[in-house]
Amino acid sequence: METVAPDRDLIHQAPKVVLHDHLDGGLRPTTVVELADLTGYRDLPTTDPAELATWFRRGADRRDLGLYLETFDHTVGVMQTAEACHRVAAECAADLAADGCVYAEVRFAPALHTGRGMALDEVLEAVLAGFADGSSETNLVVRTLVTAMRTSTDSMAVAEVAVRYRDQGVVGFDIAGREAGYPPTLHLEAFQYLQRENFHFTIHAGEAFGPASIWEAVQFCGAERLGHGVRIVDDIEVPGDAPPRLGRLASFVRDRRIPLELCPTSNVHTGAAVDVAAHPIGLLRDLGFRITVNTDNRLMSGVSMTSEMAAVGEAFGWGLDDFRWLTINAMKSAFLPFNERLALINDRIKPGYAALSA
Repeated sequence: METVAPDRDLIHQAPKVVLHDHLDGGLRPTTVVELADLTGYRDLPTTDPAELATWFRRGADRRDLGLYLETFDHTVGVMQTAEACHRVAAECAADLAADGCVYAEVRFAPALHTGRGMALDEVLEAVLAGFADGSSETNLVVRTLVTAMRTSTDSMAVAEVAVRYRDQGVVGFDIAGREAGYPPTLHLEAFQYLQRENFHFTIHAGEAFGPASIWEAVQFCGAERLGHGVRIVDDIEVPGDAPPRLGRLASFVRDRRIPLELCPTSNVHTGAAVDVAAHPIGLLRDLGFRITVNTDNRLMSGVSMTSEMAAVGEAFGWGLDDFRWLTINAMKSAFLPFNERLALINDRIKPGYAALSA
């Protein structure tokens, strides 16, 4: 009998884990407007919060990663002071906690917030303090991934900052931005440094560019996880009348249990899938890949973890048992120390789903 996806209220109550969420992609529309006024940013397309939310979603949903990224000019534009960065981080943590998240890794690129003179360390300290304030007195454990932009040349400096703050809430490193023309091997020095420092990192790969990007991220740079990685399906042949056949790269990624940070709605908006029902997440789950479900950019794509779970549940007939499996997958794949991951799985995630199933 086909599984009936639970309603959103039940999904909202379920414990969740998000590994791929961008700080500058999740601002509250009212906060964007207010920070623009406070910081003197004058380039917003509208100062009406409802209209602005619609503008972001319409602007992001153009089936092209490059166009999708243009919307970030405005969120980054209002995050150029320590106070603004602190506020956005605190609200981010509060919003994720309110959505039922028990663990979150939120990423951002500190170099994008230095336009008014802040140093990388100042930006990072403001964000870390914001996360601590926003998550206090909630059930959320929030950690930070420090991102370098693949179109820039400062990835080594950003990697060094990430390692400096490894005992203060930073658990990993990432590169993001326009994928085509900017392969991860351009930042090989940074990844080799991180490996020498025994530090974790994920790499945006296989979002707007195909298997070659994933191959470089995994085989040259040593990525522990793949940011999106959805285009791994390009290395999987799906004959109509025979079982799917995995290519060498797809087999390696599956066999090594390299986690895929899938973001279904965002992947639709950037053109990686026609709609959620056509998203490869269903196939990848059936084939045994280590898949996770994530938000990517809550403002731009108009999503939450609750809405993403509801969307995939409706598309593929997944229910609470599937969401529990996805959540444990994500927690296993987190960059948190093993004993802390295990504690969250056994003390928070499994009991939380058991209570909902009772």
